[in-house]
Amino acid sequence: MHVRDAVASRFSCRAFLPTPIPEQTVRDIVETAARARSAGNMQPWRIDVIAGERVEALKALLRPRMGELPRGEGAEYTIYPPEMNATFRKRRFEVGELLYKSIGVPREDKPARYRQYARNFEFFGAPVGLFFSIDRDLGVAQHSDLGGLIQTVMLLARGHGLHSCAQQAWAFWHVTVPAFLELPPHMMLYCGMALGHADETAAINGWRSPRAPLADYATFSGFTA
Repeated sequence: MHVRDAVASRFSCRAFLPTPIPEQTVRDIVETAARARSAGNMQPWRIDVIAGERVEALKALLRPRMGELPRGEGAEYTIYPPEMNATFRKRRFEVGELLYKSIGVPREDKPARYRQYARNFEFFGAPVGLFFSIDRDLGVAQHSDLGGLIQTVMLLARGHGLHSCAQQAWAFWHVTVPAFLELPPHMMLYCGMALGHADETAAINGWRSPRAPLADYATFSGFTA
């Protein structure tokens, strides 16, 4: 698959088939993704991959605690700033409305929305879960590096015919998940990711988040042709 096709076809998949993924496929994705750039070649990341019984064990650990949603244990870092300008707020609201509209859940039905949100912690049915962590002493530049790695993982997954969903929702279990993964104390859980084959028949996979027009975010100058 050409990289342009991988970028164009990537989306946040929220319904997966249970089809197992070979360990070697995931190893290839993760090892190749480490070619992602990082400032000073620091490679400031850790990736924990789980499948099979480990996925089921984590689901079982969290299942009795779904009543704590949406906050869970709270995140160690601020995902969304408390004050957003109208443009960012509108984009975030719009994508949420599109998601819940696709599965016929009205805005006022909060229990149904929480049930869908809780699907994050089942990896949306995916057979493989990945967790990305970073040393808590590092700064903004290294968080940017981690984001580049995460995107690279998702694009390489497309090259294998797989889909993914990056899940910052996992940051809200910043006590339970690191303990489950036996993360060293200096590592901060940043996000999770679901990985597998998309369920193409699922309505929730049938929409795409909109993107702003090029003129809204880019300028070009100095070209002669």
